[in-house]
Amino acid sequence: MSKDKKDKEKSKKKQKKEKGGAPVPSPVHQDESERPHEEDFQASHESLSKKFYEQEIFRLQVELSKMQRWIKHREMKVVLIFEGRDAAGKGGTIQRIMEGLNPRGCRVVALSKPSDRERTQWYFQRYVQHLPAAGEMVILDRSWYNRAGVERVMGFCSDEEYDEFMRSCPEFERMLVRSGIILLKYWFSVSDDEQERRFQQRINHPLKQWKLSPMDLESRNRWIEYSKAKDVMLRHTNIPEAPWFTVEANDKERARLNCLSHILAKVPYEDLPLEVMDLPPRIPAGNYQRPPRSEQFYVPNLY
Repeated sequence: MSKDKKDKEKSKKKQKKEKGGAPVPSPVHQDESERPHEEDFQASHESLSKKFYEQEIFRLQVELSKMQRWIKHREMKVVLIFEGRDAAGKGGTIQRIMEGLNPRGCRVVALSKPSDRERTQWYFQRYVQHLPAAGEMVILDRSWYNRAGVERVMGFCSDEEYDEFMRSCPEFERMLVRSGIILLKYWFSVSDDEQERRFQQRINHPLKQWKLSPMDLESRNRWIEYSKAKDVMLRHTNIPEAPWFTVEANDKERARLNCLSHILAKVPYEDLPLEVMDLPPRIPAGNYQRPPRSEQFYVPNLY
């Protein structure tokens, strides 16, 4: 290689190093002219600029709406499982997924602890009734993996129940996949320090205090036990038909973008053109007259 070429290569590497930041992710069904520019990143690779994040999250949400139309059109069935540490960012990611979707075709299932009757049922029974029909997508905010996590660590199930779950769960999921369900499983991973910071934030935030329960506080004391339970769970249930995908979630914004991008990459879809609709002119009121305001109750205009 000539001296001039070597100098050019060194100059390119130096410029790249000085810019900092992660590379702009490849677009999903997007024209080159619509891509965010690299300068929209902040100089530090540890955080994304607000402008870039908002552009990307909007772009991905548009693609999710296209995906939903295709799922309905092709009568597909999709299940997304979100698991992970408390305060790992599962809820925020689910909110970003749902923001632009039709709730009639996509719903979130977050079950509370089982009732006395449900405890006597086949373990998977309470989850089966929430599985999607044709053209639907279901997001499980925690799932049947409660048995391998919180129930195992906190002693809410017996050793026999736990062992049976580990045997039957892979077969149950293979059955779902064979039935035509696209099953995606995400584990949100967060560090001990970051979880602590988010717990402190919840304690002092009036709109987030409900997210912090005595069970969450107890989980802090059993961090190692939860880690061991997670390792065993992933090892036994990471099957080819439905593998686990880990989301690095210390950075909430990056975690959301990465997860949404991955969903779009794993669910095959095409951009189904929307039906063009014309807004017809309003029909004249004719002889109709509205009743007097005095006959109705109004919300006070305080603002």
